[in-house]
Amino acid sequence: MLNINYFASLREEFGSSGEALALPAGVASVADLVTYLVRERDPAWAMLEDSSRVLVAVNQCIVERSHPLEGNEEVAFFPPMTGG
Repeated sequence: MLNINYFASLREEFGSSGEALALPAGVASVADLVTYLVRERDPAWAMLEDSSRVLVAVNQCIVERSHPLEGNEEVAFFPPMTGG
């Protein structure tokens, strides 16, 4: 089971802080998961495709979209942050 978390503006846009999702058939990477979520949800979810606006962490480590998924990870989607 994937534990998916949405942070900051994504949480507000999607109306949810997270969900549990069984790894869908054909989803082998973060990129595949993004494609699945965008295809299965309403148009607002397309923002996940923009890697300049949405970062991804798997098990609390920022990863590339090519990162493989096995189905038992924590996946977090969040906007880039700035310090100051």
